[in-house]
Amino acid sequence: MQTTPGRLSGQEESMNPDTFYYILAAVLVIVGIVGTILPALPGMPLVFGGMLLAAWVSGFEKVGWITLTVLAVLTVLSMVVDFVATAMGAKRVGASRLAIIGSVIGTFAGLAFGLIGVFVGPFVGALLGEWIHTRQLDQATKVGIGTWVGIIVGTVFKLGLAFAMVGVFAFAWFF
Repeated sequence: MQTTPGRLSGQEESMNPDTFYYILAAVLVIVGIVGTILPALPGMPLVFGGMLLAAWVSGFEKVGWITLTVLAVLTVLSMVVDFVATAMGAKRVGASRLAIIGSVIGTFAGLAFGLIGVFVGPFVGALLGEWIHTRQLDQATKVGIGTWVGIIVGTVFKLGLAFAMVGVFAFAWFF
């Protein structure tokens, strides 16, 4: 097929499927990192999924099964850390079951109020849940703060694990 100068052939005009998959993988990783902060997104599984997709597109030549296993373990570890940090924060201050439920509800309700709601929602939810349970504002406030601190600590650890995953993946990809 002959092309005129300045004109690409039909094959060159369309995007290479691998390029599309690499872009999709990068988007999954970026959205996943954002998801480590925003509770409505499954952050770490998205990060892992993006990395798995990139490894697959390269035929597992640059990133192999050993690296992917390490990344999978870090993904599972991040989910355990998230749960344990929140539970420990709540347990440490004597949170009731209603406080924990309130924290979860507050987390999702907070999404409607943007970034501030994401941080304030769990506190308000835990506080209200504990206040309904005990009718003691001082205890409810203590539980709200404890639960909130647990969530923040968990988020910081998840974010650290997400960047560790990016580092492990980058190392495997380039070296």
